[in-house]
Amino acid sequence: MRSAQRLSSPLAHNSDGAATRGRPAFQVVDLSHALGRGPAPGGETARRVPPWDKRISQPLLVGALLLFDVLNIPAVGFAAYRAQGARQALDAGPLAASLAVVTLLAIVALRARWAYTVRAMDNFPRQSLSLALAVGGALALWTTGAVLSGFAAPDLLRGWILAWFCGAWAAGVLARAGFAIAVKTWTRQGRLARRTVIVGGGHHALETIRRLERSGKGALAILGLFDDRGRERLPDQIADYAFLGSFDDLEAFCRQRKVDLLIVAIPAAAEARILQILKKLWTLPVDIRISALGSRLKLRDRAYQYIGDVPFLPVFDKPISDWGSALKALFDRAVAALLILGLSPVLAAVALGVKLTSRGPALFRQTRYGFNNEKFAVFKFRSMYVEQCDVDASRLVTHGDPRVTPFGAFIRRWSLDELPQLFNVLRGDLSMVGPRPHALKGAAAGLLYDEAVEGYFARHRVKPGITGWAQVNGWRGETDTLEKIEQRVAHDLYYIENWSIWLDLKILAMTPFSVLSTKNAF
Repeated sequence: MRSAQRLSSPLAHNSDGAATRGRPAFQVVDLSHALGRGPAPGGETARRVPPWDKRISQPLLVGALLLFDVLNIPAVGFAAYRAQGARQALDAGPLAASLAVVTLLAIVALRARWAYTVRAMDNFPRQSLSLALAVGGALALWTTGAVLSGFAAPDLLRGWILAWFCGAWAAGVLARAGFAIAVKTWTRQGRLARRTVIVGGGHHALETIRRLERSGKGALAILGLFDDRGRERLPDQIADYAFLGSFDDLEAFCRQRKVDLLIVAIPAAAEARILQILKKLWTLPVDIRISALGSRLKLRDRAYQYIGDVPFLPVFDKPISDWGSALKALFDRAVAALLILGLSPVLAAVALGVKLTSRGPALFRQTRYGFNNEKFAVFKFRSMYVEQCDVDASRLVTHGDPRVTPFGAFIRRWSLDELPQLFNVLRGDLSMVGPRPHALKGAAAGLLYDEAVEGYFARHRVKPGITGWAQVNGWRGETDTLEKIEQRVAHDLYYIENWSIWLDLKILAMTPFSVLSTKNAF
């Protein structure tokens, strides 16, 4: 098995809403209520830990608040402009620019004040103050620029800005009151708890859990423990906690049970065991922390993250924070909706072309791997003869493949067959930008992708995308050699480790040129 070039275990940045450096980032639940006497059916630890499908997604909650602000601020601004009845009217272009600039400035200011975290939503007074400062500051900056540049007359601005501030702040405060109530309720029910497992079942693990118990109530739900020793070899005091299996069971459990946080509670002296665990688990989309209780390695306080009053060394974070996930999801759906609207004549023409040139449906569904190795059906325009369509992609398409229709070869060459995946983006299966979703039986030089490249599944720590860093750098099309899949995975991991909304914009801007070059496309 080979390793992809630049393939490494990335040390990522902090996730919003997770433990931050310094004293305490978030609290933990009283684990005596969250933990039971052994595992419940399905691997859940106790009655008060809701099953994973009943939890509330923290990125979704952050995204809901962000979406409200993105819609509320310009909507109130437009309504205030229409209602103020000033003598000077603005053209549609300057008006739209004004609404967009103020909204963007306010969002940036709220983000700078950490307003878009679940923990912040629970603090209604601070949220109200942050909103007033953000909206007021954005309007002040815009008004100053408008007056200095002669963009708008003072009599237009005076009533408009006051009404805009009051309306946006009042609507935002009401919304934040609702969010605060919801967060408190869901936290009390445990539906916002970060699903956590402890790696290690010795006295070090026991002390870590006991200290977490004493830290108070909050947002952790510990599902149980993993250790290579059987329960009969563990300390007697650990019997209160669910034993979920050995280290070999960890990866499958974390994927299936949607684990958010993995705490390694093994003495630092067991360095070889820790490294073995981390090497196996860095491909998971979870936060990984090492308990620093009793560690002889004394670092500066800022080097640790705290959960309650327990110090942890951060090892891996999810590649994209809650804020980043929310922003990316809104960005993806907005771009996909605009592209579907703008490209609707092209979509209709390609669908008609497929129907007229070969029998069978215009669309083709193929199962692919997505986020966290979960399977989903990707939409494509059918490019093969209907009786030769390969649902599992057990045989990859090659140059001059006889299974491909003449019209199919044309749309594949220009990537028009991928356009229906815009609807996958609206459904939430795909992002606009990310690692391309590979077929279940994709192979290179006779080896399945995960056999050909060590750490291959690390590319599934984020949602796959319609286009990606590998594709705009020429690594698209056939994977008939190991180098091609190694380079594709290496570029995918580079994207994951360096993600930003600006990188997404750069890749989207490069994609049309990559398609026009038709390099490696057929």
